[in-house]
Amino acid sequence: MTAEVLDQERRVGERKWRRRSLWSLVLLIPLALGVEAYDSVKALLGDNDLFARRVAWGQSTHFGGSDWKLTDLRGAFGMSNLPPDSVPVLADFQVKVGDPDLQHLWLGCKVMLIDKDGRRWSPTSIVSLKTTDKVETCVSAIFSGAKSGDTLNLRETFLVPKEATKSIRPAVSVAGERPRFLLFQLEKD
Repeated sequence: MTAEVLDQERRVGERKWRRRSLWSLVLLIPLALGVEAYDSVKALLGDNDLFARRVAWGQSTHFGGSDWKLTDLRGAFGMSNLPPDSVPVLADFQVKVGDPDLQHLWLGCKVMLIDKDGRRWSPTSIVSLKTTDKVETCVSAIFSGAKSGDTLNLRETFLVPKEATKSIRPAVSVAGERPRFLLFQLEKD
């Protein structure tokens, strides 16, 4: 074989590898973008409450390793020093602890109120109501040392506009269950 033939074979081989390399880029670039986007999408879904799991009035449902039940949702009227046209609302839950690892399972625990328009309210400390019952908040229950089989009484206090009280529903979310959350229906639903 002459040097000219060897050189021509080498060029043909190089062209084949260049084509193969370009075709592999067509596959690898979208794959790399997908891998990078996966973490972002996972973080987005993990930090937001997107998919409601409806719970009928009086029903208990397993969520975050425990059984949750809405026991009461009521307004607390007759209080002074509140913003005009606002109402304090109390949401009471009874939670039967299943898995006692609440510090892990209830991490990021939040109770909220959601109205028909999708507006959300978080608990407030502006309104403090004295109670004789042993009630805890979602966050304080995490550190209560509850054992499997214990029943916890949780209460969260909210301050919502008076016009929103007709359509609010309580919801519960914990990091381990996100993007799913519980949306409790009321007796009148």
